[in-house]
Amino acid sequence: MSAAPGRARYVAIITDGNGRWAQRRGLPVLEGHRAGADVVKARLRDAVELGIEQLTVYSFSTENWSRSDEEVSGLMRMFAERIDAETPELHDEGVRMRFIGRRAGVDPELVERMEWAEALTARNDRITFFVAFNYGGRAEIVDAARRFTDGDEADFARLLYAPEMRDPDLLIRTSGEQRISNFLLWQCAYSEFVFRDELWPDFDRAAFEASLEEFAARRRRFGGR
Repeated sequence: MSAAPGRARYVAIITDGNGRWAQRRGLPVLEGHRAGADVVKARLRDAVELGIEQLTVYSFSTENWSRSDEEVSGLMRMFAERIDAETPELHDEGVRMRFIGRRAGVDPELVERMEWAEALTARNDRITFFVAFNYGGRAEIVDAARRFTDGDEADFARLLYAPEMRDPDLLIRTSGEQRISNFLLWQCAYSEFVFRDELWPDFDRAAFEASLEEFAARRRRFGGR
């Protein structure tokens, strides 16, 4: 089986480089994360205009807890502030929000905010915005395997964090790194990868469109000829 070039409808992004962006400017690392969060919001709006139906971003991994207490606590405050401030706005724009990852061990008040955002936007259908928070691809597979008793791949996939998530057509990673860092291991089995040199806060609409154009020029064979 092969597929002719076409547009990406399901896109995932590893938003890498916030810390380095701040460091190069002599700023606290949290300022890099704030700048990165602004870019996430801007690229989400671009995704709507570009016809993307699902956008998934890697915001906080299961491994990120190993960072300094100051950085982690600052990130948690920022996530809570962003959810409170931006959810009503995204709801008005028709965005459906979904958080994927382990919720055990996350501050209960932050989990409540996440659940509120999901409930408020549940019926929106302009775009689905998946935020991978306290997420690890191996953890997702292990959590599904614990519940899996019998069946095929489709039955197993229904036990993943977001069964409604489509496998990404395209996975983009910024900052020049060329690895997927435990992100969507099951879902990205046949995704096309585009690696960009920009640090995430510098990933503008032109870079996004260039990534989509690179995808559109490829032919996807899915193991066939």
